[in-house]
Amino acid sequence: MNIEKIREYTLSLPGVTEDQAFGVDILNFRLEGKIFVCLWLGGGKYDMKDGVSRIALKLSPDRNLELREHFPAVTPAYHWNKTHWSDVYYERLDDALVEEWIRESYQLIVSKLPKAVRAKYI
Repeated sequence: MNIEKIREYTLSLPGVTEDQAFGVDILNFRLEGKIFVCLWLGGGKYDMKDGVSRIALKLSPDRNLELREHFPAVTPAYHWNKTHWSDVYYERLDDALVEEWIRESYQLIVSKLPKAVRAKYI
């Protein structure tokens, strides 16, 4: 998977917006104002860790631990709360897995929305 595919897939999810609130080297993907994916583009003050492409995904604490134990390409997030966020080195993983985890991150945000708002995304 590459940057363009990550962006395209994430924006295909209902209600998703993108911004660059942390600078031109980072794309944030949000649902109802809540960030669930952060994509490093390289360069800038938050350069790619070790020069390797990655995304940060918000997942449940238990899920983060599980993925980190089973996949060397999943590590505690570099610039985020390490309990709730993991860095995913997507070029080292199967596209289907990365898409599944992006969707899982999206669903986590959906589950936390007020009931009336959540209904738009179920």
